[in-house]
Amino acid sequence: MSEWSLRLSRASDAEILPAIESAAGQLFADDPDLAKIDVTETWTASEHRKLISKGHCLTALVGDDIVGFLTTEPFRRELHIWEMSVHPSHQKSGIGAGLLRACMIDARNSGFVALTLTTFRDIAWNAPFYARLGFTEIADPQAHPRLAETLAEEVEDGLPRTRRCAMIHFLE
Repeated sequence: MSEWSLRLSRASDAEILPAIESAAGQLFADDPDLAKIDVTETWTASEHRKLISKGHCLTALVGDDIVGFLTTEPFRRELHIWEMSVHPSHQKSGIGAGLLRACMIDARNSGFVALTLTTFRDIAWNAPFYARLGFTEIADPQAHPRLAETLAEEVEDGLPRTRRCAMIHFLE
């Protein structure tokens, strides 16, 4: 296993993050429900820089090489995770869990009451992974309008509604 470290993302990281997201997206390429989706479509460097400027995005490194990231955005007292990607060559080494745990610490220390996200409920490295780290599926997304809207936008973009879910992790 490689030695890795985490830090707050820097604006200069934004140029590298789309390539990592695209590489990680290849893991979805063989899913028949996603055949019409461009799994290599990513957040742009500009979009990443905008979110990085808010101060809660994280970058994972092996040596000086960026190998993963977690992109977030504050919404009042909740911190929403928009994207977490680890390059396939560095997956299954604890980096994803490390990014998520560091995000929890940062969010708690920054006064947020919860982390939120949307994900696939049936893919092992999605909802089951987040559940192991304390996230729970929101049974009725309509009770959380912001997340219900995000799910609706994902469906408009072609993601299968029956496989998507919103999750929350309340911070203590």
